[in-house]
Amino acid sequence: MITRSGRQLSVDRVWYVAYGSNLALDRFTCYLSGGRPTGGARTYPGCRDHTAPTRIEGVEVDGGLLFAGESKVWGGGSAFFDPAAPRKVAGRAYLLTADQFGDVAAQEMWREPGGEFARKLAALLPEVVELHTMGPGRYETVVRLGEYDGFPMFTITHGAVAELEPVAPAASYLRWIVTGLREAHGWEDERVRRYLLSAPGVERWS
Repeated sequence: MITRSGRQLSVDRVWYVAYGSNLALDRFTCYLSGGRPTGGARTYPGCRDHTAPTRIEGVEVDGGLLFAGESKVWGGGSAFFDPAAPRKVAGRAYLLTADQFGDVAAQEMWREPGGEFARKLAALLPEVVELHTMGPGRYETVVRLGEYDGFPMFTITHGAVAELEPVAPAASYLRWIVTGLREAHGWEDERVRRYLLSAPGVERWS
């Protein structure tokens, strides 16, 4: 991959930047190795490659967090990343192979790891400069968030995220996000509360 500065980036490893329940390592491990997260209504098949992330880092990226739609796993709204929002999103970056990234994204869309969607997305990553929408699904748009330590950072979201109507998330879903924010950033309860209540959808909680 070539950055805007013309510098070549590695494509054998990429950062997957989580901003929802995948902030929590135990929850994200269900995407890698398979399993059912506590409070969830789905058992995940896992990636073809169950290898743990090479590195895990807490990151903050430009954009906004919001909750919308209806999660089949948790009930209530799902987390989405708005790249145009003038705020900051607290994320957790997992250094994966491109194929693992594709398999994670496929599972988000209830598709088969290693299937056509996963393979196409993994092959597409070197071409993504800002964002690319593969379809109208909830997580069929991949967004490039720059680079970290020489590897490109990507996340996935909805292609028309600004048009989504905010919906309050379920308590079980928020618990995983709170856990992930504490793990990745070491935030105390009050900072977690302020951060989440600033996100459309969550402000409907007391």
